[in-house]
Amino acid sequence: MGAPTERCRSGAGRFSGCLRTVKPWRWLALLLFSLSSLPAVSALVEGLYCGTEICYDVLGVTREAAKVEIARAYRQLARRYHPDRFRSGEPGSEGETQESAHKKFLLIATAYETLKDEETRRDYDYMLDHPEEYYQHYYTYYRRQLTPKVDVRIVILVTICAISIFQYYSWHSSYNEAINYLVTVPKYRIQAMEIAKQQGLLNRTKEKGKNRRSKEEIREQEEEVIRDIIKNKIDIKGGYQKPNLSDILLCQIVLFPYYLTNYVTWYISWIYRFTICREEYGEEEKFYIIRRNMKMSPSQFDSLDENTRQSFLEKQLWIKENYEVYRKEQEEEMKVKWQPTRG
Repeated sequence: MGAPTERCRSGAGRFSGCLRTVKPWRWLALLLFSLSSLPAVSALVEGLYCGTEICYDVLGVTREAAKVEIARAYRQLARRYHPDRFRSGEPGSEGETQESAHKKFLLIATAYETLKDEETRRDYDYMLDHPEEYYQHYYTYYRRQLTPKVDVRIVILVTICAISIFQYYSWHSSYNEAINYLVTVPKYRIQAMEIAKQQGLLNRTKEKGKNRRSKEEIREQEEEVIRDIIKNKIDIKGGYQKPNLSDILLCQIVLFPYYLTNYVTWYISWIYRFTICREEYGEEEKFYIIRRNMKMSPSQFDSLDENTRQSFLEKQLWIKENYEVYRKEQEEEMKVKWQPTRG
């Protein structure tokens, strides 16, 4: 290869002056030659897949190998280099130590994980064929590594089930606390005792001998009877209602098409009967309109005593104008009630 500068006839003393006489195109030729001598871009990047090793070579298979061949090669190598089975000095393991065998086993496992999955293998083959797309390979690799392996639908289903179980347990605990409270309320206790006496559940018969019970045992049994009657025979509404499985989130989602169909059917029937045919409202429909005017939930409205609800009917609160008058009267009463009295 010739020198990049022209020879100086006057000797080395004028060498720096000769450099300025070199033509620009010769510098360009020198630069192109230097770039051509650089190594080609490699597809094997440390930290991606098998690093600087080719996964196919690690397993000793070709790129055309089927999944069965890849699995067979992996099993054979895994048996040889597994940390629990490796023995230095065995045929085929000359020069290998326990540490090097462990590293090789990890590399073999990585190669198998890369090639056993069709999508990962396709990404790896693309990286081998297109080494210049450096950043794209990093993105593809880590996107697949960080993507959850579990189906998102399964995660959502498990979450909904967990919420539903917690929801039902919470409601059931609140219901038991409410029953324990109602047992102490005279209204429900007297009603339950009357039902128990009618059914002969509280008749105290004289017991003799070994079957004789103490007063404390008899009292506990009576309390249990009263509790069961309040739970099962007395109509408890509002916030004390027994929890229903159909109210939990999972059932609500499953039954949503059914509820939607019922609502659409009811709404069309309402429009037809009371808007088109001009029918008179029945008691159920009047209560529904009153509840909507008061912005109360069904359980809140059902918790009201019968006399209060009947007074709503007497005041015809299903009529919008009447309800507005009633609402303003209630607001005025509340203002008077909470207005501070002057000394």
